Amino acid sequence: MPWTDPRPMSPHLQIYRMPITAVLSVLHRATGAVLFLGLLLMIAVLASIASGEDNWLIMRGFLSSWLGYLILFGFTFSLYYHLCNGIRHLLWDIGKGLSVSSLHKSAIIVLLSSVILTLLTWIIALL
Repeated sequence: MPWTDPRPMSPHLQIYRMPITAVLSVLHRATGAVLFLGLLLMIAVLASIASGEDNWLIMRGFLSSWLGYLILFGFTFSLYYHLCNGIRHLLWDIGKGLSVSSLHKSAIIVLLSSVILTLLTWIIALL
């Protein structure tokens, strides 16, 4: 007979709603990983430029495709989100914005500013 625990099981993560600060923490780590991958893409772009016009045209064709735009858009959002959330962390380091209400307000500000900066960048780039 398998061992059973008489205590009730804790609900799974699907039941709990993570606080926005936890979600932003995970997103900060994820965007850091995306920025690393973007660095590898930048190295590939520079290598294609150094390899000659034919290789650059292939790379430019990829970056101009819908998948390339999606990757570049995600990289742009990651860059702005990581920057804005890093500024938020700097404010925390000096003891500013540590109350619960300030944490939630700054979380919304970080998300909105990241989206707005990303959209502005792409609007300017596509004009």
